[in-house]
Amino acid sequence: MPSKKLKDYLDEHHIKYVSISHSPAFTAREIAESAHIPGKELAKTVVIKIDGKMALIILPANMQVNFAALQQEVGNDNIELASETEFKNKFPDCELGAMPPFGNLYDMDVYVAQALTNDVSIAFNAGTHSELIQLKYADFNKCVNPKVVNMTS
Repeated sequence: MPSKKLKDYLDEHHIKYVSISHSPAFTAREIAESAHIPGKELAKTVVIKIDGKMALIILPANMQVNFAALQQEVGNDNIELASETEFKNKFPDCELGAMPPFGNLYDMDVYVAQALTNDVSIAFNAGTHSELIQLKYADFNKCVNPKVVNMTS
């Protein structure tokens, strides 16, 4: 079942979505294969720190974060990957590493890769390692209002 916080938020905002169950998977590649979703349509959530403040980067599962490009786009050289120890308590309703890209639910800024904005729909972890939520990118954008950046390689 998706994170209660996420499901309640989507339902309250009348966002149409599909829940996709899959066998437990932990890497973006495993999840995409298990759920039969192209890697470019599976959005992975990466937790970073900008000047020590946690934020989320959302990018296609088949891409990597290019920190040099991200630093240039954000205009800040003090950006680093957050460790699981640092963010594990930030998402109390989620399994570690299965956070949804809704930073607004966790008081975090969200940056989304330009590449995802071209997709009609995206799928992402729903708070567990065995379920995804799929919805229209336009609905994600409307709900989260992420900052769009070119940060991938």
